[in-house]
Amino acid sequence: MIRGIETQLAEKISFQDRLRNAGFDPLFRNKTAILQVNVGKVCNQTCKHCHVEAGPGRTESMSMETMQYCLDAVRRTGIRTVDITGGAPEMNPHFRWFVRELKKKNVYVMVRCNLTIIRAGKAYRDLPEFYAENFVEVISSLPFYNESRTDRQRGNGVFSKSIEALRLLNHAGYGKPESGLILNLVHNPAGAFLPGVQESIEFQFRRSLESEWGIVFNSLYSITNMPVGRFLEYLQAQGKFDEYMETLANAFNPATIALLMCRDTISVGYDGSLYDCDFNQMLGMKAGGRNLHIRDFDQDSLKALPVLTDSHCFGCTAGSGSGCGGELV
Repeated sequence: MIRGIETQLAEKISFQDRLRNAGFDPLFRNKTAILQVNVGKVCNQTCKHCHVEAGPGRTESMSMETMQYCLDAVRRTGIRTVDITGGAPEMNPHFRWFVRELKKKNVYVMVRCNLTIIRAGKAYRDLPEFYAENFVEVISSLPFYNESRTDRQRGNGVFSKSIEALRLLNHAGYGKPESGLILNLVHNPAGAFLPGVQESIEFQFRRSLESEWGIVFNSLYSITNMPVGRFLEYLQAQGKFDEYMETLANAFNPATIALLMCRDTISVGYDGSLYDCDFNQMLGMKAGGRNLHIRDFDQDSLKALPVLTDSHCFGCTAGSGSGCGGELV
């Protein structure tokens, strides 16, 4: 279904045709293993590539009531992993309560931390210790291992603050094999092109960060820029949208389809609405094309509904594939 992004390429480059040729039309999900919860669009940064279009001026924030619905869904279904994202999820006033309640249920918690939030004021300085106490996996965006490329994408001063935050996380035990505290980094390209080979990029990050700053981490995820949100606006403003979409479509890899995150992850919006993935959420493409809510979450019903797709899905299926955990194949 060509829904979220209507383009002049829609007819000649159809994602649905590619799925059909690969034997995956319609595309159905498996049992949900991960509940990805977007707790709001409030953020201390305004990144150029942000598909959520988060920033200090946003007000959308998940209520404690909706978080309780998420907790109830976890209890009913036995989902063992919750991925918390935003915005800067730590800026939600109920964030810490939510993490603690999830841990009480023995749920594995991942948090998408932008790093600079740790240096954003007294209210956030103890985040590394809070994460360590609750054994939270920290997944942090760091576009590149030098200042110029990182600040160009995320704003002046972001790189130096990110380095400070990474040092504090290391000090709390994160990234050190013996601690069991997982710190993973996320890299995405600075422009309208596919990322390089994840293994090679991770090697470069590891060598540079450790030699120059003494920073260690567990793994690096390389993620394709999705033609959604601010990155879509950038492509259109630069006149590069058609070119980028052709690049993604030409790199379509059918081997990625079985591993797409929409197959085993359900995305929850700040208001509790359900989506097949975080990108569909930002495009307003609700799961199954229906107004489903987390309070009524049902595994079997979701598995019976086809995953909604659009031309932006080429971003997840190009080359080695892309998901919240990096390369797929």
